[in-house]
Amino acid sequence: MLASGSGTILAAILDSGLAVSAVILDRSCAAAGLAREAGVEVDVVERESFGDDFDRVAYTNRVIDALKRHQIDVIAMAGFGTVLSPEIFDVYPGRILNTHPALLPAFKGWHAVRDALQAGVKITGTTVHLATAEVDAGPILAQEAVRVEPGDTEETLHERIKQVERRLYPETIRFFLENMEGANA
Repeated sequence: MLASGSGTILAAILDSGLAVSAVILDRSCAAAGLAREAGVEVDVVERESFGDDFDRVAYTNRVIDALKRHQIDVIAMAGFGTVLSPEIFDVYPGRILNTHPALLPAFKGWHAVRDALQAGVKITGTTVHLATAEVDAGPILAQEAVRVEPGDTEETLHERIKQVERRLYPETIRFFLENMEGANA
């Protein structure tokens, strides 16, 4: 798992019974405590800069090194706050899953929920997809719609999307792993 935040998606994956070998973080955050409580190794690959001097390639290579140390085969991203450089997709082609709070290809990027509300859509949702070098553009593995309710705020809508995401993402990861293993048998 690659995580950066409160750990609600990580918690859902841990609660689902999926095996998590390690959690790689780009900063200290609540996800670290959840992983440790579950007996999962935590590796913080600290991001030193959030400015123009950020070396995305060097940072990505540090993440790849951490993943290799933990002998990771498949990566699930859970709100990881750093966009990685294309090198990671060369090392893990077709084996990086991500979740996004919109029905891709609509509302790509970090502010998908806000953008959906500003666009006035009546339906949004969540997407599980394979991550690629182009952000939020990989093949879609699963989607589920969430209705936008009158009076929704970014926070209320995002929480309803997360409720669906906390079920759909572990289900999709499990299906992906079972089919990957079957293909490699």
